[in-house]
Amino acid sequence: MYTIGAEGSILKTNMVRIERIKQNQLNSILPFWRALNEDIATETLEQRLQEMLLQGYQCIGVFDGDRLIGISGLWILTKYYVGKHIEPDNVYILPEYQGKGIGRLLMAWIFDYAKSLGCVASELNCYIKNEAGQRFWKEQGYEVVAYHYQKQLS
Repeated sequence: MYTIGAEGSILKTNMVRIERIKQNQLNSILPFWRALNEDIATETLEQRLQEMLLQGYQCIGVFDGDRLIGISGLWILTKYYVGKHIEPDNVYILPEYQGKGIGRLLMAWIFDYAKSLGCVASELNCYIKNEAGQRFWKEQGYEVVAYHYQKQLS
């Protein structure tokens, strides 16, 4: 458990609990996914979650007591141009908890976890229209190095 101290230093505390969400509790992340994209049906999200789990998907939860207040999906990948790395995916903190340093706490936890697994880097995607997200990722030390393209095949 972490909190941010003076000048952004990370201190241990009991402010929030951050941990991997157990597989039998992963449906608790679906409302967060819905908040990120209301256009995808819940049934589709449930199906995709099951497919993602088969491909190594993990999800980290941020808890205030027993209440889930934030999530980050995680992928551990190896790519030739960056090596073994961690990819935070669909990071979301409930609006009433935003701006309180919880995103920084979550990323500190993720970076520690990545290092424990031998990851040498982290990369992620951020929507072009998500200006607040882009600022946050830059504050976390990420650099824009590529464009992410997508094409629907059906």
